[in-house]
Amino acid sequence: MYSIFDAHCHIYPEAIAPKAVEGIARFYDGIQFERSDGTAGTLLRIGREAGISHFLVHSVATVPGQTSAINRFISGEVTASEGAFTGLGTLHPDSEHPERDFSELVGLGLKGVKLHPDVQRFEADSPEAMRIYGLCSETGLPVLVHTGDYRFDYSNPNRIANILRRFPKLKFVGAHLGGWSKWDEAVSMLSRYDNIAVDTSSSFRFLGCEKARELIGKWGADRVMFGTDYPMWKPQKDIACLLEMGLEESEYRRIFLENAVRIFGM
Repeated sequence: MYSIFDAHCHIYPEAIAPKAVEGIARFYDGIQFERSDGTAGTLLRIGREAGISHFLVHSVATVPGQTSAINRFISGEVTASEGAFTGLGTLHPDSEHPERDFSELVGLGLKGVKLHPDVQRFEADSPEAMRIYGLCSETGLPVLVHTGDYRFDYSNPNRIANILRRFPKLKFVGAHLGGWSKWDEAVSMLSRYDNIAVDTSSSFRFLGCEKARELIGKWGADRVMFGTDYPMWKPQKDIACLLEMGLEESEYRRIFLENAVRIFGM
């Protein structure tokens, strides 16, 4: 079995986790998720049962005032995990003090930034968001961005292309194979840029393994990371789907572990 790094996990404090998980389910109304409770402890338990040894954890500030508390929470969970977690911080484009928020995030030892334009309600290529990408580009921190959604135009491939052109040195990770529900458009429009990688979260269940295999081939195994989108899915089916694709051993090692370690650290 391969060493597995889950490169897309949302976690929440126990007091608010049920409300947060329910909120995600409402946002994607009509999808039959295999929901877990959203806590760090459950992530460790079900992940390890599936053979996952390391997890990239994050949460999202829906308003600017949540940023500091969320980043301190994620940092604390990274410490408590005793090496099992790598943490990303959150920023909000509407913050009046983005540089201060970014400095605090870095000072907490977080290894990158997670943004969700659809939930945070901003255009991914807005001037305010571009400030954040500039900070990440200058410091070498990666940014993981929710991409795609046929219902909105916050983070679709045309906007992501603008970011990649503006910041050629930015380490950009497009969640959900580069564009949830916009998969073909995303790989066609974005795979030409060298500064984007993608994760597999919340993709296999919608695409099926054969179509997902085709898209992974177009992106290239050097740019794909395994991710589950905990707590919305349990990992076993996604791992099995990936293993059924008949990839090369070296490709599996890169997708399951090496690419995430290279981009985010461990």
